[in-house]
Amino acid sequence: MSKVTDAVGAVRSGWRDRYADSMLALVIVGSLAVLLGATLLQVSFGAYPLTLAEAWGAVFDSTVVFDADVWRAFLLGGDIPEWFTQRQFVVWNIRLPRILVGVLVGANLAVSGAIFQVVTRNELASPYVLGISDGAGLVVLVTLTFLSGLLPLMPVLAAVGGAIAFLLVYLIAWKNGTSPVRLVLAGVVVGTVFGSVQRAMFFFINDLGVVMSAQAWLSGSLLGTDWAQVRIALPFTLVSLGLALAVTKELDVLLLGEETAQSLGMPVEKVRFGVAGIAILSTAAAIAVAGLVGFVGLIVPHMVRNLVGSNSKRLLIGCAFLGPALLVGADVGARLALSPIQLPVGIITGLVGGPYFLYLMRKKEDIGSV
Repeated sequence: MSKVTDAVGAVRSGWRDRYADSMLALVIVGSLAVLLGATLLQVSFGAYPLTLAEAWGAVFDSTVVFDADVWRAFLLGGDIPEWFTQRQFVVWNIRLPRILVGVLVGANLAVSGAIFQVVTRNELASPYVLGISDGAGLVVLVTLTFLSGLLPLMPVLAAVGGAIAFLLVYLIAWKNGTSPVRLVLAGVVVGTVFGSVQRAMFFFINDLGVVMSAQAWLSGSLLGTDWAQVRIALPFTLVSLGLALAVTKELDVLLLGEETAQSLGMPVEKVRFGVAGIAILSTAAAIAVAGLVGFVGLIVPHMVRNLVGSNSKRLLIGCAFLGPALLVGADVGARLALSPIQLPVGIITGLVGGPYFLYLMRKKEDIGSV
């Protein structure tokens, strides 16, 4: 009888794995389709309009795509080749970098949100809710306004600010251990304090241009991003995403609960803080180039988990694709909805994320623990 039960369990497990893999493939294909459509729309419309055919031809222009000198100028810094036409310049030096920054920011926020939800075993957790965004944001705002010479180090400085915020959240929430509710409440407290300090800083800034730039940054915006922001975010993104995929087994063990993880020989606190450090680096890379874009780190992991399950590897891969699709799509809406006025993308993600969060609260009675 036990052999029959084991066989049935194995069949069910295999079926669930195949179903989850097929849903992950659907998430990837759907996300790429949305991303491609958003890219063509983003490239086509603006002060220099293009037809969809012209936009497609410009994006896949072989004279640019296969030119090593061009990519060296883009990724390492340097002058754009003199043979660039006006169309090539607009597409490749203005519009495509904005899309690439959106891809990097969306992937970082979605993956970091998934990691924080696993680490805290709390589906309400995200860089924004836990105060990490506000901690990193405060450091970036100080750098933007008073220490502009340190701009190349912004992802590192933002990571330091995010780490300090995370430590404060844990210290406040700790009482013979932590709980999902205490972590969220501590994150709200830390985020509120850091956010108040950010707003107070505006009273000490005399340059109106700096004030406007900082305000747009606090709202979360991709306006004005170029290859410089790609060069800032790309290396940190590759490192953090690579590390995140390398610790999926540890994340799966953490999901089993602290007591079970300890019984399996895992040093829970060390692993928890190490994995949280990866998520903080991802958050910092996003905030350093796009500001405080809310809700992406909260709603994308929910959407992916509902489709592919709680397996950490599938979850992170799905987030790495759906996050960019959501953010780039939202940026297209932010740019074109009230054209020629361009809204910060953080406003669009807030308008989408708020109702989704309310829907989630109404749908689930036991919202809180993963």
